[in-house]
Amino acid sequence: MSNSAVDGLDSGLSQKSARIGVVGLGYVGLPLIWTFHERGFPVLGFDVDAEKPRLLKAGKTYIRHFTEDRIASLARSDRFDATTDFSRIPEADVLLLCVPTPLDEHREPDMSYVEGTVATIGPHLRKGQMVILESTTYPGTTREIIVRECERLSGLKSGEDFFVAYSPEREDPGNPNFETATIPKVVGAEGKEALDLAVLLYSKVISQVVPVSDTPTAEAVKLVENIFRSVNIALVNELKVVFHSMGIDIYEVIEAAKTKPFGFMPFYPGPGLGGHCIPIDPFYLTWKAREFGLNTRFIELAGEINTAMPDYVVRRCMEALNDQGKALRGARVLCVGLAYKPNVDDMRETPTLVVMEKLRAYGAEVSYYDPLIPVIPRTREHPEWEGEESVSWDDETLRGFDMAVVLTKHSDVEHERLVETVGCVVDTRAAIESRKGVYRA
Repeated sequence: MSNSAVDGLDSGLSQKSARIGVVGLGYVGLPLIWTFHERGFPVLGFDVDAEKPRLLKAGKTYIRHFTEDRIASLARSDRFDATTDFSRIPEADVLLLCVPTPLDEHREPDMSYVEGTVATIGPHLRKGQMVILESTTYPGTTREIIVRECERLSGLKSGEDFFVAYSPEREDPGNPNFETATIPKVVGAEGKEALDLAVLLYSKVISQVVPVSDTPTAEAVKLVENIFRSVNIALVNELKVVFHSMGIDIYEVIEAAKTKPFGFMPFYPGPGLGGHCIPIDPFYLTWKAREFGLNTRFIELAGEINTAMPDYVVRRCMEALNDQGKALRGARVLCVGLAYKPNVDDMRETPTLVVMEKLRAYGAEVSYYDPLIPVIPRTREHPEWEGEESVSWDDETLRGFDMAVVLTKHSDVEHERLVETVGCVVDTRAAIESRKGVYRA
């Protein structure tokens, strides 16, 4: 074992002179690079999208909840740089990999971003560096892809020449109560030296570090966190459908149930799962379990229930219009809220686009309103909506619709106004008090 590799990195981390490289400057990477810089480390950002380094160096933000004053502090600093030039990988002492891990068209893990990143950085690795994967993934990824491919491409040995760890990101974009530095950090590594170094690294910037025995355990932690949410959301989604048929409001039930001070945790129904984790992570474990000849029936059933929610919303739209003496075909429908959750401009895996697509397939004329997403960007799953613009939020425009569907509950949107102007509202988020013309879905 190369003690000099351990000692050199240990010293650099202790003195905050080690340069932290962040690969992928999106919703996870940008907060990370800012946090390390804020705590005194020199930082270097990498991204294949040239626009991101350009904007950061100009002091401009591209993530709404990450304010421009923070970006400006980076841009002014001589401890910050960002680039698309991956030949500069040797300049970083630590490499934090924050790249997407989506699903492919068969709902199986798409590891192309991780594999592509490793293929890019591998030939540039040098002795004494540490590589940490933060992307959500299946147990075994760090060993099967990061360690194996980095060793093959660099000719170096993990645990001797360079060090490898896994630490799942836990960002909650737009949540003002938690930020990178205050969210406990789970860390697993390949070997004791690597774990000690990873714990030292994160302890310099994060209030609590939680070491676990190895990288597969750390990878499993993130999956458990999000599968827990997925199955509980599926439960209340199913209860929503059942209780509606009984004339019972699921939201009133949950509000009363959560007054029990023990043994109950409230989850809320919706039009389907959204975001970069909860709709995706369960399928990573399901896929990996098949390698061991195991089925994850409970997890898969939850996925089926959540995936079916857009169909339920469309069915409720039909019922609402029928109640008004109208048909869905030819109806002008306004979908309110494009982001996958309130008060962010993030539309990854948003169920709104699925609902919009299904409504259009039934012959409805579909528009949307979201004050945070004025134009729909290109998405891999729904490219046909690219360039669609949000309608105006004025009485004249709203009165031109036969029905509105509330799909995201942004704080700054006056949802009650829809009752007065549109008159027929399908509400999937309990944004409007129950009354005539409001239909829960």
